[in-house]
Amino acid sequence: MTTTTQARGETDIAITLTVNGQKHKLDVAPWVSLLDLLRERLDLTGTKKGCDHGQCGACTVIVDGERINSCLVLAVTRDGAEVTTVEGLSEDGGDALHPMQQAFVDHDAFQCGYCTPGQLMSAVALTKAGRTGSRDEIRELMSGNLCRCGAYPNIVDAIEEVAQGSRGDKEPAQ
Repeated sequence: MTTTTQARGETDIAITLTVNGQKHKLDVAPWVSLLDLLRERLDLTGTKKGCDHGQCGACTVIVDGERINSCLVLAVTRDGAEVTTVEGLSEDGGDALHPMQQAFVDHDAFQCGYCTPGQLMSAVALTKAGRTGSRDEIRELMSGNLCRCGAYPNIVDAIEEVAQGSRGDKEPAQ
């Protein structure tokens, strides 16, 4: 990492992130969360700021294959990482929905939609890791993602459908 000093005396740190397949070189203040960097600097507002304390899961993204609460991670600690946000789920970067997104639509697995990006990112990561063996396991592993509207049964239905492969032979993308 290299640092650059701004005119005001603030020290930014140069980092490189690959976000949704696109490489970004950024100068970032050491206290900026990954969530704020995604939303404010890269204009990827699909990732939501809910509690800002890692308790609701609305800010969940996938970093180097693992789901994380982006509000709890300083952006500078992820230098060189590959980040996938909800905007990066579409098939081939186009308009086609990811199988998990389509399953959420088909099962009405959202109501207000605020938690949906975080729910989707957790569901994709868990499915890709093969950690969706039963409805109980899905509920347990998704427990870090809160839904104030109570769409949990439909969310589990959607995840279960994709995990069982009823969306075709495609492996869920990251």
